[in-house]
Amino acid sequence: MSSDRRQILMESMRGRDIVKAADVAHETWRSTQNISRAMKELEGRGLMECLTPEKSTWKKYILTDVGERVLAKMEEMNF
Repeated sequence: MSSDRRQILMESMRGRDIVKAADVAHETWRSTQNISRAMKELEGRGLMECLTPEKSTWKKYILTDVGERVLAKMEEMNF
């Protein structure tokens, strides 16, 4: 996780099932575009899955099983 925005996005998934870019952007003081780009990058790496790919905006994402394992590993490293 070399990119700050990707790390912020992964950390924002703690305790959530579904997330939207606008919600994360608002909570982290980042632009929606910045977070959306991070979501697409993580989706490309198999860490997130888009539940609403037919939509052009307000897409909803979840972590994949691989993403869940990466988040768990990140949490271990922070303690």
